[in-house]
Amino acid sequence: MPMPSSAALNAPNDLEPFWMPFTSNRAFKKRPRLLASAKDMHYVTPDGRQVIDGSAGLWCTNAGHNRAPIVAAIQAQAAEMDYAPPFQFAHPKAFELASRIAALAPGDLDHVFFCNSGSEAVDTALKIALAYHNVRGNASRVRLIGRERGYHGVGFGGVAVGGIVNNRKQFGALLAGVDHLSHTYNRAEQAFSVDQPEWGGHLADELDRLVALHDASTIAAVIVEPMAGSTGVIPSPKGYLQKLRSICDKHGILLIFDEVITGYGRLGYAFAAERYGVVPDMITFAKGITSGSVPMGGVLVRKHIYDAFMQGPEHIIELFHGYTYSAHPLACAAGLATLDLYREEGLFERARKLEKPWADAALGLKGLPNVLDIRPVGMTVGIDLASRPDGAGKRGFEALDAGFFDHDIMFRAVGDTLALSPPLIVSESQIGEIFDKVGRIIKAVA
Repeated sequence: MPMPSSAALNAPNDLEPFWMPFTSNRAFKKRPRLLASAKDMHYVTPDGRQVIDGSAGLWCTNAGHNRAPIVAAIQAQAAEMDYAPPFQFAHPKAFELASRIAALAPGDLDHVFFCNSGSEAVDTALKIALAYHNVRGNASRVRLIGRERGYHGVGFGGVAVGGIVNNRKQFGALLAGVDHLSHTYNRAEQAFSVDQPEWGGHLADELDRLVALHDASTIAAVIVEPMAGSTGVIPSPKGYLQKLRSICDKHGILLIFDEVITGYGRLGYAFAAERYGVVPDMITFAKGITSGSVPMGGVLVRKHIYDAFMQGPEHIIELFHGYTYSAHPLACAAGLATLDLYREEGLFERARKLEKPWADAALGLKGLPNVLDIRPVGMTVGIDLASRPDGAGKRGFEALDAGFFDHDIMFRAVGDTLALSPPLIVSESQIGEIFDKVGRIIKAVA
């Protein structure tokens, strides 16, 4: 009797119990896009097809898949110590990793609070902002300001300051006291811009309008993504982030950059804050810190914020917040090995060198059927396709399916926007392969 293939042994026998996140479950389970293994730039399907990863997993495998040094570090740590409690105890790698991350950050972003995801990082940053004003005697500063089309994870705080309607509409009133800046995208003014568009910096002035409406004495923090990724890759216009920094300084408001996507080389630097020359008061990070190998996130905090909590009796807890798995030993080991890879292989610098060929290849799709805009920034790009008359998002979903099943490529489909962000180890020939495939897919779904 012939033995079943390894692919058959690894195939799930029932897809129904797993309620998949951010997925059209019924459509997926009729035609599942399953992955069995991964290495460097590729996933491998259960039937053995190699699929080039055009999205770094979920914006996170910046150093590529299953890199040997990261795997070895995780294995060694698991054999040495599986878990250490982060409340009132700690392990050395947590301090080593925090020091390494702080050294990468610009300005005096000298302190790191660890968590396990971008969503937790955002809610942590928002809580730190509220608590900071409270301990300084400004308890009336409770209002939080996000931005339309912003994505800040799925916690109640992150959804409240986020501005993507489908992420908000099912969950009631969320947090009170939240307002939003206008988004910064205007296709008529910005179409086919590379990096930061020339038009739109003036939109930061809207923060002054919100201050006039609510009064600065009620506003704790503003949170924005330097590049809004999950809504379809929208870079901040020239001068926009600098204006936000200036207005926040004028009114004593904290400025938070959500760099869960842009952190760790995605835009050619450790953080987008460095690329754009703006030091926020906090930076949230996740994804690339372990190249997606172990869940981890965190918040970088400026020295004056940390110092504001370090008052009073030394035996008293300064911030009543944290997670069971903050600074988990396996995550810290993975993070240290990942930072070593970034440094030893010069992946941030490599991303900067590849930025132009990446943008040139992306813009080569201009003029294909239904292409409305192409927005390259760093090692990302958003490609807007015209919606089908019978429903928004259908063309994007068809492109996602065609990519996986017919062209052996993975990318993100955000409605009718295709979002690409490959591992930073991508070669120039693989960039050509990626956009050749995307071009054929766009023609196929015309």
